[in-house]
Amino acid sequence: MRLALYQPDIPQNTGTLLRLGACLDLPLDIIEPCGFIFNEKAMRRAGMDYLEQVSYRRHNSWQDFLSYRLAHPEEYGRLVLMTTHASEPYTTFKFLPNDIILMGRESAGVPESVHLQADARLVIPMKSGVRSINMAISAAMAAGEALRQIRQS
Repeated sequence: MRLALYQPDIPQNTGTLLRLGACLDLPLDIIEPCGFIFNEKAMRRAGMDYLEQVSYRRHNSWQDFLSYRLAHPEEYGRLVLMTTHASEPYTTFKFLPNDIILMGRESAGVPESVHLQADARLVIPMKSGVRSINMAISAAMAAGEALRQIRQS
């Protein structure tokens, strides 16, 4: 199980998810370009003091990420996109141990070309009239459900 962040915009969200990864032993992929300077100093400013304890990999682009995924099928399985443009709730989806939970940019999600490459598209059901939940919180919800399923089996 992995989390992948597609061109994240907000360093605090990225820092939060790196910390989550450290605490839950959940590797992350950061797909650049980021909307901020991604370096150790910037992450520490975002409250990330767990950088040495998390497994993460940076990819220069979406294509670099896809190439790496193809070269490492034992680690990188299905691409599971969390999106408000889906109908299947994340709570009814059957997660697998090598799934990649993909989170889009805070400001724009992911482009249609990325949507089309996803093996599954999941939504967090919300009441009508609201736009979205914070990306880091959404990722934590999806990762929590996925890990609950996988660690129970």
